[in-house]
Amino acid sequence: GGAGGQHVNTTDSAVRITHIPTGIVVSCQNERSQHKNKATALKMLKAKLIEVKEMEHKEKIEDIQGKYNQIAWGSQIRSYVFHPYSLVKDHRTNAEIGNIQSVMDGNIDVFINEYLKYSSMNT
Repeated sequence: GGAGGQHVNTTDSAVRITHIPTGIVVSCQNERSQHKNKATALKMLKAKLIEVKEMEHKEKIEDIQGKYNQIAWGSQIRSYVFHPYSLVKDHRTNAEIGNIQSVMDGNIDVFINEYLKYSSMNT
């Protein structure tokens, strides 16, 4: 009788690769050939790195989406009253301006600044 499949234990063909930036370690000793083991280990490492990247990407997207509320009826941001008096009111910060025309012309710095103060206090 011979070694009968135990040859993998007698050859120095195992490969371990460490990805220094992430600290991910993969090792492979499936094959008799060190070259094949290295190729397999690199594929495993690449798959793990892609998985890590996808998780980070997903978390970033969830962070960004968390900052935006679902926009639906009833979640209005501002009211514009033209008659019998003129008023623009921001419902998030309660900031009010009596000059609608100014707001319609794009002068919304008051609302932006109030919202920035409001959001910095609520985070």
